[in-house]
Amino acid sequence: MPFPPPPRTLPGPRRRSLLASAAGAALLVGCSNGADDAEDTAGSPSADERARARAASDSEALLRRYDAVLAAHPTLAARLNPLRTEVVRHATAFGGGSSGSTATTSPTTAASPSASAAPGTESDALAGLAAAERDLADRRAKALLDLPGELARLLASVAAAGAAHAYLLTEGAK
Repeated sequence: MPFPPPPRTLPGPRRRSLLASAAGAALLVGCSNGADDAEDTAGSPSADERARARAASDSEALLRRYDAVLAAHPTLAARLNPLRTEVVRHATAFGGGSSGSTATTSPTTAASPSASAAPGTESDALAGLAAAERDLADRRAKALLDLPGELARLLASVAAAGAAHAYLLTEGAK
């Protein structure tokens, strides 16, 4: 059975149209182009940018440690170069260093690090690298809890890689 037409049609917009328009206007008012946000922070970097910069800096410091060990113990090159290459990729992923120069600079052509940066024996040097990788992985795992989506996933991935590096560095001693 069909419904009868309304008794009379009122001129003007219908109730549904008004509600849809009001909802759309409320959504538009809530949106911004980000200009106000930038003015409120007065040019200070966001939490994401600070976290990226810190992660890049940490990876670059770890890279310097790898370079110091490789300079002091060149016989470890076959074992450490693949891990060092990954650390370069991590630093680049966080926006650190230049994308090509750090990756192509070999540890022997890099500025020679001080001899005191690497322990005297190979096993001590490997243990030191493993401890540095483990410590950094732990710090990154804790830091990712405060970060949003994509950056948290990247940090989690790099933390897992660091934990794997620590494992690989300690497994050779067994």
